[in-house]
Amino acid sequence: MVSILENTISSVRLRYWPLIKSLQTGLLLTTGVAGYMSCRCPVLSWQELMGLIGSLLLAISGSTVLNMWYDRDIDARMQRTCWRPLPSGRVSPREALLLGLGLSALGIGWALALDRLYGAVVLSGLLCDVGVYTIWLKRRTAWSIVWGGVAGGMPVLAGRVMGAGQVDGIGLLLALAVLFWIPTHILTFNLRYFADYQQAGIPTFPAAYGFPATRLAIALSSLLAGFSMAVAVYWVGVHGGYLHLLGLLSGGLLLLAMGSVLKPSERVNFGLFKYASLYMLSAMLLLILQAIS
Repeated sequence: MVSILENTISSVRLRYWPLIKSLQTGLLLTTGVAGYMSCRCPVLSWQELMGLIGSLLLAISGSTVLNMWYDRDIDARMQRTCWRPLPSGRVSPREALLLGLGLSALGIGWALALDRLYGAVVLSGLLCDVGVYTIWLKRRTAWSIVWGGVAGGMPVLAGRVMGAGQVDGIGLLLALAVLFWIPTHILTFNLRYFADYQQAGIPTFPAAYGFPATRLAIALSSLLAGFSMAVAVYWVGVHGGYLHLLGLLSGGLLLLAMGSVLKPSERVNFGLFKYASLYMLSAMLLLILQAIS
């Protein structure tokens, strides 16, 4: 019995776990929790918080699996992604489709049961991510990243909606911060793996507008992300050391972004890619810490 359980866990870890992109899913889930905590200081209902975490985890994971299912052909043509479960043959397209649809249905159904407006925002995020970004625009235009950013901002907006009971200015600003952060995250990836994207035939900013313009777009998006986040957290009421720390983090993001424009290099670009994720995670954790302190 123990051996069977160990084999099952090992199979899930090797075959299915990579389909949900755990680091990306974890970051988006953290933004949703931060959005909720930003208006519940302290949290009034742990049951509601657990429901939010569960429904968002399922919905985000489901949309990620569906994206992996749809993009399996281009993943197979890129050295960076050919090892993934679908192009490598470890998981069949039918298995991935059923898993993605099942997780998505459970997540959306749970979200709607918790609150209709919250559920509507979660559903909108999934449709925007899978339908608009991945299926409609990703293979057609480099500007698809804008819609990827809109989808990325939905979890934090959904969390805020669950806590506030409405779509408000703070929720929209937090979503904008994520939307503007997305280009910093994706475009640095486009620069680092330019040849891979060219081989797969995916339109990217570097291919369409050149490397200098792409670096300028990264710097601008970083500035807008930092500004949106600063206004949002100030409006929430974050103060003292937390606000000062956010200022330092935002300054670091801007310095790296400007460095990529003024003194571009592979090292600076990769550093900005890593730091951008750390910045967003840290900003959201600061919102959570402020709420429980």
